Amino acid sequence: MTLPVNLRIPRQIAAEIGARPEQVSVAIGLLDEGATVPFVARYRKEATGGLDDTQLRTLSERLTYLREMEARRASIVDSITQQGKMTDDLARALAGAETKSALEDLYLPYKPKRRTKAMIARENGLEPLADAILADRTADPEALAAGYLSETVADVKTALEGAREIVAERLVEDAGLKAQLRAHMAAVARLTSEVLPGKETEGAKFADYFAHSEALSGVPSHRALAMFRGRNEGVLALDLAVEPEAATGDSVAERAVKAALAVGRAGKADQWLGTVAGWVWRIKLKLSLTIDLMTDLRERAEAEAIRVFARNLKDLLLAAPAGAKATLGLDPGIRTGVKVA
Repeated sequence: MTLPVNLRIPRQIAAEIGARPEQVSVAIGLLDEGATVPFVARYRKEATGGLDDTQLRTLSERLTYLREMEARRASIVDSITQQGKMTDDLARALAGAETKSALEDLYLPYKPKRRTKAMIARENGLEPLADAILADRTADPEALAAGYLSETVADVKTALEGAREIVAERLVEDAGLKAQLRAHMAAVARLTSEVLPGKETEGAKFADYFAHSEALSGVPSHRALAMFRGRNEGVLALDLAVEPEAATGDSVAERAVKAALAVGRAGKADQWLGTVAGWVWRIKLKLSLTIDLMTDLRERAEAEAIRVFARNLKDLLLAAPAGAKATLGLDPGIRTGVKVA
């Protein structure tokens, strides 16, 4: 049974910060009333059960994220329901999605679209051609395409291009495939940086990244932010590289796309679908996933930079104000009395 949002969010945050749901609920109430994290950490310890500043800051950040995600989830469910396309399996998948990316992947097939090449191909009657190629792997795609020529489909090449766009759209909208590829890229991709032609002198301060490559999973926040600054200033070009395996000439990711189409070695249709799978990976899936992962990297790097700055500032503020000299401090309090330290 799915818990209501007002219970699910406190339980999830409590598990993440090592607290009880009751503590989190009280803290959420205080934050919703306008209290700040430092105020709650300092003056409402009794109410929150002793949640410290770090726990409360994480709570505040996660609360914002999870509320935005729940609002998006409700919007997506409403949109799909109004289209009359909601199913029990889809409803369970949407309810179980734990990230915004997972939600958007599930919604993609139902999201209102601008007029795409795949839509035009369907309007031109080419979806049965795509289905026929997928159904009979021994068939010759060109021979099949010859039966779908019309006033709007002038030749076999145009027919096969339309079928390719339809197959490509199905792959791009496959939430399971995208999740698999995203996890694979996050684990093995390398972040590459190259200087743009003619920018060597202007971007000299980014010289360390003129020909740079390192594992995406291990990029420190300061280097990631430096490369993003170089890109924003028009000096660097960034990309994620997923190298093909020397023995096969294709990558694990490309083979995963082929597996989604069940590409084998039966005949010409399989050869055609294998080519389509490689094209979809290089031109469509890799590009969209690169954008997603770059965005995630930038957000993580910025969050880490803020944490480092906060730690350094805390050490500075807590340093002895008069060096080695003894200092007497007074903390006035009406209810609990004045504290002396």
